[in-house]
Amino acid sequence: MSVGGVGAPMGVDRVMALRAQILERNQALARANSAAGAPAPATEAKPTSFTSAMEDALKSVNEGQQKASDLSASYERGETVDIAKVMLARQQASVGFEATLQVRNKLLSAYKDIMSMPV
Repeated sequence: MSVGGVGAPMGVDRVMALRAQILERNQALARANSAAGAPAPATEAKPTSFTSAMEDALKSVNEGQQKASDLSASYERGETVDIAKVMLARQQASVGFEATLQVRNKLLSAYKDIMSMPV
């Protein structure tokens, strides 16, 4: 028989009240984050040149890295951030960076091939 423990009726009510408070705070944080980080509606403009396409790609990779860095810092400060979300953002940033490195390597290789062609 549990007296005043979690199994007692008063303990269950208390746990449920605490759970409701936690859920309410998480929803308030989610609303605040979505309001603060709401992106402006972007128009679908196609890149007109290779340069603008590369700039857009590099900006996207940079934004991914910034997001991962911000989430990691928030988690390290003890804020309410899901560890799975942090790890996913870090992996996405890592994949984006690796893809950027591969594109750079291919561009350098193509440049070297073009420069070594006889005229």
